[in-house]
Amino acid sequence: MKHWTLACLLGLALLSACSHSDDDAQSANGSGGGTTAGMGPGGMGPGGMGAGGVGGAGQGAPGSEEDLVQTAGDRIFFDTALNSLNPQAVATLDKQSAWLRQYPQVNVWVAGNCDERGTEEYNLALGQRRATADRDYLVAHGVQRSRIETISYGKSRPIDSASTPEAWAQDRNAITSVR
Repeated sequence: MKHWTLACLLGLALLSACSHSDDDAQSANGSGGGTTAGMGPGGMGPGGMGAGGVGGAGQGAPGSEEDLVQTAGDRIFFDTALNSLNPQAVATLDKQSAWLRQYPQVNVWVAGNCDERGTEEYNLALGQRRATADRDYLVAHGVQRSRIETISYGKSRPIDSASTPEAWAQDRNAITSVR
């Protein structure tokens, strides 16, 4: 079972890495947000904003990944071992739901992520619960469920690979990206 799960995750990672253009990588590198460019759905696309963060030099095309990041923020953060939404997460998800209602043609990925601590199995399950909590909030606030796909990367895609409490806090997230 472990090998099948790992093979599926590797396949998704390879497919998603191929789905990003050089423009996406340049956009991510130019944002100064500290994410890894071209990493795939919901994981590490353009941006790098904090919870509800707004930044960057210019506004992206309406309905684009860059527009989502700049207008609503692309990620929410979680406390250790939890998948409950805190007030900052709710504020970001409120902005995301408004943005998604404004662009009904846009579909998104929500990727749940964890810090490096814990087993692979535990972190994959926790990452899925985080992505699901994000998706369920968006659905409860008017976004069609069929527009949102979830995935868990567990601890395999850290934002900050340092083994510090600050890095772990950045790694415990759910990231929304345009698909």
